Amino acid sequence: MAASPPRRRLIGLSTKMYFSLSRTRDFVSQFLQHLSAIPPDQLSQVDVFVIPDFVSLAATVDQLKACPAAVWPGAQDCHWEDQGAFTGEVSPAVLGEAGVRIVEVGHAERRRMFGEDDATVALKAAAVSRNAMVPLVCIGEQTRGDVSVAVDECRRQVEAVVAALGETADMVLAYEPVWAIGASQPAGEEHVLSVVDGIRALDCVRDRKGSTRVVYGGSAGPGLYQRLSKGLDGLFLGRFGHDPERFVQTIREVIEA
Repeated sequence: MAASPPRRRLIGLSTKMYFSLSRTRDFVSQFLQHLSAIPPDQLSQVDVFVIPDFVSLAATVDQLKACPAAVWPGAQDCHWEDQGAFTGEVSPAVLGEAGVRIVEVGHAERRRMFGEDDATVALKAAAVSRNAMVPLVCIGEQTRGDVSVAVDECRRQVEAVVAALGETADMVLAYEPVWAIGASQPAGEEHVLSVVDGIRALDCVRDRKGSTRVVYGGSAGPGLYQRLSKGLDGLFLGRFGHDPERFVQTIREVIEA
């Protein structure tokens, strides 16, 4: 049997709700300026994404079009229906029409603050996929503890999404231990790699035909990927990537690892 082709590395960030409209514009402009220092042949080896807030999204899509290399615009959430009487919600169909390539669903803050459960996250992931975008599904255990407990908690989250997506759709799993989000230090490297190995070994992941990339996002920043590159397909940065120079530095590290 021929070996499976290597999964492309992936790195990106979310601005959450930290930035003003003008700060998002300035951040993207400075980010693209720093990114231009990376040779195109190197940059083409990875997928890079930027996920701004919804108000800034259309302007960010336009800014990213100026980049010679493809940088994916992303969205922080969406509804599970394409249209309907859902006041205040965001249609995945409209996101696709606007040029979005990747949509984050199931972040721990959405689960905790807005009561989103595994079934809701699975519906949203399926909506993203059917509109030709890639679902970035956040998973992770609530409390710090044993690897087997963490894998079991992640298993329930992943199984729900895979059942909704099917076997052939591409997806990204962002492993973020809930207890590590926003922490001054990420989870221990041995813990992260052991849990990710356990996630990859799940039947629902191992037997899929579609691409399943696993990235780490719990307080991820510069220097981390070099220590985790053997087990991870990339990084999903939060506030640790909100400095454009540090963000590009981390992109370099992912390319070079």
